Formats: sequence, structure tokens, C-alpha cells
Amino acid sequence: MSADNAVDAVSSGGGRGRLMLRGADLRRLGRAALLGPGSGRSRVPDAIEHIAKVHRAQHPGADIDILRRAYVLAESSHRGQMRKSGEPYITHPLAVTLILAELGAETTTLTASLLHDTVEDTEVTLDQVGEEFGGEVRYLVDGVTKLEKVEYGAAAESETFRKMLVATGNDVRVMSIKLADRLHNMRTLGVMRPEKQARIAKVTRDVLIPLAERLGVQALKTELEDLVFAILHPEDYDRTRESLIAHAALPDPLETVAVDVRGVLREAGIPAEVLVRPRHAVSVHRVRVKRGGIRPGSCQFGRILVLVGEDADCYAVLGELHTCFTPVIAEFKDFIAAPKFNLYQSLHTAIADGKGEIAEVLVRTRQMHKVAEAGVVALGNPYAVGEAPVTTDGERVDPTQPGWLSRLLDWQRDAPDSDTFWSALRDELAQDREITVFSADGGTVGLTDGATCVDAAYALHGEAAHACVGSRVNGRLAPLSTVLRDGDTLQLLMGAEGPGSDVYGPSPDWLEHARTPAARIAITRWLDAHPASAAEAAPAAPAVRAAAAVTSRAADPVAETDLPGAAVRLARCCTPVPPDAVTGFVIRGGTVAVHRSECPTADRMASAGRDQVPVRWRIGTAGSGYRATLLAEALGRPRLLADLTEVIAGQGVGIVFAAVEPPQEHRVRHTYTVELPDAEALPALMRAMRAVPGVYDVYRAQRQVAAVRA
Repeated sequence: MSADNAVDAVSSGGGRGRLMLRGADLRRLGRAALLGPGSGRSRVPDAIEHIAKVHRAQHPGADIDILRRAYVLAESSHRGQMRKSGEPYITHPLAVTLILAELGAETTTLTASLLHDTVEDTEVTLDQVGEEFGGEVRYLVDGVTKLEKVEYGAAAESETFRKMLVATGNDVRVMSIKLADRLHNMRTLGVMRPEKQARIAKVTRDVLIPLAERLGVQALKTELEDLVFAILHPEDYDRTRESLIAHAALPDPLETVAVDVRGVLREAGIPAEVLVRPRHAVSVHRVRVKRGGIRPGSCQFGRILVLVGEDADCYAVLGELHTCFTPVIAEFKDFIAAPKFNLYQSLHTAIADGKGEIAEVLVRTRQMHKVAEAGVVALGNPYAVGEAPVTTDGERVDPTQPGWLSRLLDWQRDAPDSDTFWSALRDELAQDREITVFSADGGTVGLTDGATCVDAAYALHGEAAHACVGSRVNGRLAPLSTVLRDGDTLQLLMGAEGPGSDVYGPSPDWLEHARTPAARIAITRWLDAHPASAAEAAPAAPAVRAAAAVTSRAADPVAETDLPGAAVRLARCCTPVPPDAVTGFVIRGGTVAVHRSECPTADRMASAGRDQVPVRWRIGTAGSGYRATLLAEALGRPRLLADLTEVIAGQGVGIVFAAVEPPQEHRVRHTYTVELPDAEALPALMRAMRAVPGVYDVYRAQRQVAAVRA
């Protein structure tokens, strides 16, 4: 590679010059556009002649006339409009369409690409597009059309992306057009002010590049990465560019390795194409950071790519490589047997030559290579008649819609505002790996890497996950905060009363363990709907009326002001029990939240000027009947103490002593000394306690615990 070619490789994403529309090409398209669509209705206009040639090379039977008609409409509607670079505006849709044509997009996508800015920037309407080119083209054009800033204000950009993602859920070709549109805009970003360049580059980094990765369009992703890298990290970019130029001036050792690999495969009788694949700028930078430097003239500036005909040939090539060279086993990955979530398939390995140089090798079929470069674009039209399966209600099934997109479409509906959607979208896309978790009931769920049991609960059960009280991972009790790994089996333990109950609801602590937007939005919405429970009391714990009969509990907190009969709740933050000194605060709905006097939350509320309500423990009159000490083993969860004491009180039993041991691996032990009216009440009490969600055993203490009367 010459020094000049090395510079081109940096600017075009690792040598992918076929996707780079050079200045000469833009000038040619500009001249052709200014000359008009050309004479004759059937003649292919000069401006789209190259697009038509590229398209027919991959789709020999394509109808080029529809592209001609789309160009004529686009050119006439954009006529007189100029880009900030000074070129006719029509050069932009032409460039976007050429990018998609080179990726192998089918005719409908290219037609919509030529028209993608007409509705947004000209007098052409969606109805006109639909009447002339059909419903699918209309849908694609609508999907990439921006929302008006006049109507949406500062939320226009995020709401446009929301609209685009919803449209992508029905047709992934929408996002293909948007990615190509952003790539051409990034190529020509130099005419804008530096601050605007940086803003657009950051959105590209945070949203568009991850979307390109998830849709498998690596050819667009890598060039976008390099363009963003040059804008946001110019010093690192310049150092990387200098390394590439220095490397290009030296013999490339990968060429020697490629010759050796060709000879090995030829002797083995395996038909294969062996290429040297240069790394793009960001990839070179990552290698430098990972390895503490990169030496020009080494094998680290590229990889060997081996293309074969069949899947079985990939493994045959792997066998020869590992037999005839020294393999670096730690570098082996099989993405054919276990494809990535973005459709990517390849075998990855690394081999050492006789001089100790390590060369990375990718092995894939030609079809895998096409998909690796173009992702969903390479799949053609999944909506053609006979190509896509149909559900019983006649709806098309999109075989290209991956699990991450389904999850995104689910939670975006619940995002209450643009800011929440925008931040949640970036968080979702920041995850670069997907895992599969097996549900104990036989189902599976796809989650982002780093997801916890809380995330899995909401992915599997939606808002019913509010009633989750515990979990088992691979058969063992585990905290809801447990980070799941690929292949884990998960059993969720649900409260018997289900969603919508006044007994169960998520704790604010769950937000600390939720990694996915779906879980965070659902938890936040529940907490917002139950502010008193979330902020100050055991969420959704049953209220105890001060006017209740004394036998309802051995010790109830009773409000003493002008609030007779007020509902009373024990605060979750400090879980007061007799004989703790307590104080109360009136919260929403007139309920009195009871805190221990030394509770920090109580101190903060008092300091903030909240009025305190005098409260005292009401001592029960159960008498001195049969006394027993019970131990309850349970999964730790919010409100467990309140639920157990409520059940005990409901049996007409008084509590004279209660203690909770520190949790061990999410398991807790409660000790209760109770006074029963008679010995026959004990079995019924133990059955009632075992029925409390999360409690898995209740038994008598082997020896009496010293009872402390409340």
C-alpha cells in the first residue's frame, strides 16, 4: 500500500474505497444533475447511470425504470436547492442511493432513497409519493422524514428518532436509508461550524453507530467510526494516520502470511480466496491502546480474510491453519455455530509464523461476508410475496427484526417524555453484547450484557414483575441484583397476589439493579404512582387503622393529635418495632408514616420543616397464654417484616419479641416470640406464616429465646 493509498484508507474506513464517493464523483453527479434528467422517457439519466450499473450487477432483473422516475421527481423537486458545500442538493440523495446500491440494497430501498428528502424539503407530499411509487416506498420515505421543529421544539430530534425506530420495527429498510444518509452527511461535515460538527458527531457516536452495529452494516459502521474519531479526537486520529502512513511505506508481513496460507489450502484441495484486510483507523487505535503501542511493519495493521463456498469448508480451513501453523488458542471464536445478535458469522483465530509474528485470521463463506459487510441490507426485501412468513391474522413477520429491536420498541412506548426516551436509548445502545437467559418455565429471553434478575423479570413479565419477591439462578437462591450470564437458567419467585395488588411493588432499590430501559421505566412509573410508598413507607404495605380492635396486633403504632383513626404505616427505611422510640409524619392521603426516632430520614424530614405527629405503641391485651418462639427462613425483600407481623396479627396472636438477623446471600431469618390464646393455634399460625411470599420455612426454636415484653 502506498502512502497516498494509506491516506485514502483512513478517510474511507480501512480501504473500503468502493463506498467512498470521491470529489470527482460528486462533481460529475453535480454536472449531470444540472443538465437535467436527459432526453427520452426510457433513457437512464446520466446522473443515475452508475447507480443503475452497480444495482444491476447484484440484481440483474431489477426494474431500472422506477429508479429513473424517482430521480426525475427528486431532481425536479430539489432543483435550485444547494448544499452548504455549494453542490446541487440532488447530489445528496444520489450519493446516499449509491452507498446503498453498493451494499446490495434492492430496488424499493433505492427508490425511497432517491426520494428520502423530497417530503421534508420540497412541495412533494407523501400522498404523491404513494400514488406514484406505491405504499412501501411511501412508508420508507415517511419513516426517515424529520418531525417539524416548529411543532416539537427542542424535542424534535429525539422524537424524530423515536418515530424512525418505530418505523424500523415494521421495516428495517427505514434505518438502512437513515444510516446511509448520515454517512454522506458525515463525509461532507467539514463545511459546518466546529461546534455543530461535534454535536452531530456525538449523536452519530451514541446512536447511529450502535444502530449500524446492531443491524450488522459493518461497512457503514466502520467508516462512521473513523469520521467521528477524526472530529471528536483529532490528536489521536492524527497519530493513527501517521502510523498508517508509516506502515504503508514498509513491506506488509501479512502479504507473506497470505501467500503461505494460500499454499497450505491449495495443497489441501480447499478452494478459497485469501485476502489481506486492512484495519480502519479506529481499529488501529484500539489495538494501540490494548497492546500499549503498534509497530509499523507488523501484522497488527490488518487481518487475513479467507472466503470459501460452504460452511463445512470454514472448518476445513480452520483445521489446516491449526495443523500447519502455530495457533493462538485464546484468540479462537466460533461465530458460525453461535452467530452474533447482529447476524454476523465467521470463525476467528490467530496463527504465528516462523518469526513469531501473530496474524489474525477470519474465515467465512462468501454469503457470510456479504452479510458481515451489509447486514440487513444484504437480505434483500424480506417483505416480498412468498418471502416472509405470515401470522394467522394476516400480519407479515419480519425475519430481520432482532430481539434488541423488539425490546426497544416495547419500552419506548412507556417512556414518558423525550428526555427519558433519549437517555434510555443511549443507555440501551451503549451495551455492546447480548446474552440469552433460559426461563425455568421453558422460555428464553434476550438481554443486554450486564442485565440482572430485575431486568429479566420485566422482560419476561412486564408490569407483573412488580410482584417479584425473589429468584433462583441455575437452581440456587440469588439476589434480584444478580448479574446474569449467557446461558443462565432463571426462576422468578412471584407474589401470590400478582400485579396491581396493594401488597406488592418494587422497591426504590431496584432502580440500582436495573440496567435495561424497560425495567427502569416500569419501576419509575410505579414509584411515581405510589409516592408515599416509595419515599417513606414500606411500598404498598397494608395500612393499620388505629381504631382496630386491640387483638389485631400485640403492638400497633397509634397516632395521638387531631388524627384519630388515621392510617398508619411503618417506614421501610428503619422498620420500627416495639419497644423502639418512634415518631410520625403525615404523608399523602393523610397516612401517618412511623419512623424510629433516630432514623436519618426522620431527621431530614424534621429539618425540612415537616410537622411531626406524636405516636406511641399500643400494647395488646392477649394475656399470658401459650408462648412460643418461631423462626422464619425467607428470601430478603422489602416489606417482609410488615407482611409477617400482619399475618401473625391476623391470627389473633400477640408478638412480645421480634428480631431479624443480617441477610446471608439474600436469605434472612426472623425470630418471633408470640403469645397464643391456646396451643392449638400454633399449627395454623405456622401455616399462615409459610404462605407469606418469600418465606420458604417456619419452625419452632430448639430452645427458648429470652422474651422481652414490649
